[in-house]
Amino acid sequence: MCVDPKRVREIWSSAAPLLKRAITRTGLAEFTTIERAILDGASLLWIAWNGFGIEAVASTSLEQTDAGKVCVITACAGAGMTRWLSLIRGIEDYAEAEGCRCVRIFGRKGWGRVLDGYEETYAIIDKRFR
Repeated sequence: MCVDPKRVREIWSSAAPLLKRAITRTGLAEFTTIERAILDGASLLWIAWNGFGIEAVASTSLEQTDAGKVCVITACAGAGMTRWLSLIRGIEDYAEAEGCRCVRIFGRKGWGRVLDGYEETYAIIDKRFR
């Protein structure tokens, strides 16, 4: 479910460590930037709740590109993925209602294997310096 931006601070201390873990693992974003956007209401926080606590979290932002509006899943992390993976449909429904042309994921390549209907359209390539 999407957390109402007015109430995000109530659960942020529980959601933030999961989100930070995903962001740190990929190195595709800066946690403080995503945190600020969520706490300011510019980005949304999504949670999978198992009745006892937060099982997974995701963050999304809407981006305007020259080709149209895109909903970007900027981070996602959790345990028991088979139990909550289908909940991505809620994000997809939100994106469609917002007039987005697609949902885009910045993350590990493995997402393409587990998400139905998603395909690799472009690649991010790095030359790493140690």
